[in-house]
Amino acid sequence: MQTTEVEPQVALNSGRRMPVLGMGTATYPIPPDETITTAVIDAIALGYRHFDTASVYGSERAVGRAIATALERGLVGSREELFVTTKLWCTDMHADRVVPALQESLRTLGLEYIDLYLIHYPVRLKGEKQIVFTSEDMMTVDMPTVWEAMEKCQSLGLAKSIGVSNFTCKKLADLLNHARIPPAVNQVSRHCVEVHPIWQQRKLRDFCSEKGIHVSAYSPLGAVGVFWGSDAVLECEEVKRIAQSMGKSRAQVNKLLPLPCAERKHCSTKSCRQLIIDLISTIPYRLMYGQVCLRWGVEQGVSVVVKSFNKERLKENMEIFDWRLKEEDKERLSLIIPQKRLILVEPFISPNGFYKSHADFWDGDV
Repeated sequence: MQTTEVEPQVALNSGRRMPVLGMGTATYPIPPDETITTAVIDAIALGYRHFDTASVYGSERAVGRAIATALERGLVGSREELFVTTKLWCTDMHADRVVPALQESLRTLGLEYIDLYLIHYPVRLKGEKQIVFTSEDMMTVDMPTVWEAMEKCQSLGLAKSIGVSNFTCKKLADLLNHARIPPAVNQVSRHCVEVHPIWQQRKLRDFCSEKGIHVSAYSPLGAVGVFWGSDAVLECEEVKRIAQSMGKSRAQVNKLLPLPCAERKHCSTKSCRQLIIDLISTIPYRLMYGQVCLRWGVEQGVSVVVKSFNKERLKENMEIFDWRLKEEDKERLSLIIPQKRLILVEPFISPNGFYKSHADFWDGDV
């Protein structure tokens, strides 16, 4: 079996442990299954052990195939070494559809159980599974009965832990008032309740910590490259300054040189080589911007789930565990002003719907 360096884990209130770095699989347009499967296999070989999918992503089948292949190849010794998260979509936010929805996800994944099953949004939609919806599709949510069905998923052994996504402090407090099993995780995403250096969510993180609920950040880099994403996190000037202050040595830059003439020690064109080094030395910073953001999240006690199907980027995202941010850099990040959300959830808002305003959806925390 191939030996890899596996990332640290966090203890959940369910008694399970979850890797602090996960690979996300949500993107649009949805790539071919082969692309996702190959990327997940690459990630497992690099040491990733947490894989995040959802019924609405269209990636469950590909993730399941990758896991089966990794087990066949001996990249991992057993299913128990992996942590798989999937989510209940909004059209299944009915008490009698929760367990069947998870059973369908398990069939698609080819797994006997899920490590973490999440309510995707505090939203109920009409119709069948769909990623495109309008405010006219919104329905009233009966959260107590839905959560009772989520608890049944755990009691049946179909999910080792259960949790929520994109819940505010008030929504969590309301849920805890009737929950027999408290949510183990509140996953917050680029779409709604974000967590990243420019929207740090101290109030939410403090509340979750007090209640023993782990906070996980989905798309902590801003979901660059998809239509709902933004590069505002990676373009934050303070993040750039910290990344650039870390710098890279001449030896590290040399490893990044892609041109044959730069790799040959006998290259006589010293000026050419120096020019290449000077140019290449500016390239890594964009990657390091992301590493700074991920490391910030981990040091805040937040696990991070990042989507990339690029093997080199997957490797870069793993390289955040052998260094720490300086105290002065953490302090400067904590003082970033203004704190702002990157997106407003217009499809969820309607004068005639369940959420009538952004303040209503976010319970006043806008």
